[in-house]
Amino acid sequence: MTDLETSAAGRGALRRAAPALLGYAAVRALGLLALALWSAARDKSAYTLLTARWDSLWYTRVAELGYGYEVRLPGGDVHSNLAFFPLLPWLERLGAAVSPLSYADAGFVVSLLASLAAAWGIFAVTEWVYGRRAGVCAVLLWAVLPVGVVQSMAYSESLFTALAAWSLYAVLTGRWVTAGVLAALAGLTRPVGLAVAAAVWVAAIAAHVRGRDGAAPERPRGDAARRVLGMLLAPLGAAGYVLWVGHRTGGGPLGYLDVQAGWRNGFDGGAAFARFVAGKFTSFPSALAGVGLVVGVAALVWLYVVCVRQRQPLALLVYAGFVIALALCASSYFGSKPRLLLPAFPLLLPLALALARLRTSRSALVVGGVAVASAVYGAFWLNGSGPP
Repeated sequence: MTDLETSAAGRGALRRAAPALLGYAAVRALGLLALALWSAARDKSAYTLLTARWDSLWYTRVAELGYGYEVRLPGGDVHSNLAFFPLLPWLERLGAAVSPLSYADAGFVVSLLASLAAAWGIFAVTEWVYGRRAGVCAVLLWAVLPVGVVQSMAYSESLFTALAAWSLYAVLTGRWVTAGVLAALAGLTRPVGLAVAAAVWVAAIAAHVRGRDGAAPERPRGDAARRVLGMLLAPLGAAGYVLWVGHRTGGGPLGYLDVQAGWRNGFDGGAAFARFVAGKFTSFPSALAGVGLVVGVAALVWLYVVCVRQRQPLALLVYAGFVIALALCASSYFGSKPRLLLPAFPLLLPLALALARLRTSRSALVVGGVAVASAVYGAFWLNGSGPP
């Protein structure tokens, strides 16, 4: 393609995505307005809640001071900032270096821009699979998730989702090197970046098998080499950071797991989460929360089964499956699991299809009602327990 053709294609893609992006911006603006009003009523700063609490502080500390900061708790636990992957702090440092923004301000700007990029990526993936109307609905559903306010925080969820969505789109469209580069960047953002790398690998292997069996159309010369290069690039971000942490701590290749253990975090197959849920049924009214957790997990499993039955592309199924497994099977911070599931946007595609089949007036009414509820809940949640 010439530069003019590329520019025209980009403008066309933006025009197709415009309704989704405008709708997304409107929902997030509503959420921020509700947060501002709720916080003001409680004599709190909404901006501080978004940029200078919980993990946001750890990211800005990495941006400002680098790695090596840790907090030793009375019980013996060691909270090290090595647990936090570096891409967001790097971008915060870059933003502060080229502008008058503070590190926290830069993190907020990065998250806002990344959330729009994530919304566009979700639209692109869904439009490729199910069409434009479903793509708009998928973006709006992602925006109105109960913990959607995290998309506007100086956290790494929005940045990671943007990189993951566009990497998956590159896989779907056969741009293997782009997919690998974006997967590597996702791996520098969060540990769950391994889910993106796994999706690239499985999709690339499946494409090779289909091509060998003659089940796929003939690909351009050099496609196999680009596919292999994409596979090699995909895990470099996560693997590189984990190995660097192991070298720095002297813990070897698994040193990062020791860092996570200092936060009482790890992967135990969901045993700790199961005990946490079971413990809710020992008294009332906590049993109601237990029922809610069981229903929530059942809904996740049901949505994933529906995704499989609707024959979503293999890359989306692998990615969503990994995100769900890593979120539910982590052994600590049970209250953060809804936030950790934010990047699992392929789970929303069956709901987006159902919403797309409604009349526009009805779908707008549904989304509008849920958006108001999400905005109120987000303001309440962030002024209360909130993340991590």
